[in-house]
Amino acid sequence: MGVVGIVLVTNHRAERLVQAGGDGFLAQTAAAGLRLQNVRLEGASPQSSADILRAAALSKGAPLLGLDLDAARRRIEHVGWVKDAHVVRLYPDSVVISVDERKLLAVWQNDGHAGVIDADGVVAPEADAGRFASLPLVVGEGANLAAQAILGPVMSRPRLAERLDALVRVDGRRWDLRLKDGTIVQLPATDEEAALIRLDQLDQQSRILDLGFSRIDLRDPEMVAVRPRQTPAVQGTSGAG
Repeated sequence: MGVVGIVLVTNHRAERLVQAGGDGFLAQTAAAGLRLQNVRLEGASPQSSADILRAAALSKGAPLLGLDLDAARRRIEHVGWVKDAHVVRLYPDSVVISVDERKLLAVWQNDGHAGVIDADGVVAPEADAGRFASLPLVVGEGANLAAQAILGPVMSRPRLAERLDALVRVDGRRWDLRLKDGTIVQLPATDEEAALIRLDQLDQQSRILDLGFSRIDLRDPEMVAVRPRQTPAVQGTSGAG
C-alpha cells in the first residue's frame, strides 16, 4: 500500500520512480495491483479500432508503470487512420488512448489500385476500399490531391450527386464527371463553380441531367455543348421475292 500511495501522489513522475527503482520497484507496484487490465479507446471509428489497438501493443497484465506510453503513441500515429493520438495512464489498472482520426474523403483509383484517402489526399493503408462504397470515387493520377476542392461543389448539388458515378482527373488539370447513365460532364480547368452553376440553370430549365446525353461540355464559358447518345443502327433484312 505504501508503494501505491507513492505512485498515486507522484502520478506524472512515475517514470522517474521506475528509472530510479528499477525492476524491483516495478515488481512491487505490480504486486500492489498496478497492472494493466483495461485499455479504453476514445475517438476511433469501428473500422479503425482493431488496427489502433494492435499498433498500441499494450499487453494485459503488464506492470502499469513499465509501459512506454510515448512509444505506444508513436506506433498508433503510424496507423493510416490516425492524425494525432494521446495515451495516458488511469490508475490503478487502465490506459486511455484518445485519437483524432483523419476524415476519410473518397476512394481513389489509379493504375489499377484503389485506396481510401483523407482530405489531404493521404491514403489510409489499413482501410479496405471495398468497404467504403458510400464514399465518392475519384480516378486518375493526381486525383487524390485535387479531390477536396471539387468534391464540395459537386456533392452539395443533390441532383448531380445522386447521379454521380466517378470524378475522373484529366491531364492533371481538370475533371470529367462520369454519371451512372454513362453521361460525361466535362468541367473546365478553372472556375468549376461557374460551370456547375450553368449546369444547375440548365437542369432547372430542361432537366438536362435526365436527357441521356453522351456528353455535356462546360469547358467554354460562353456556351454549353451537348452530344446526343448514339443509338445502334437497325439493320434491315431483304430477301428475293
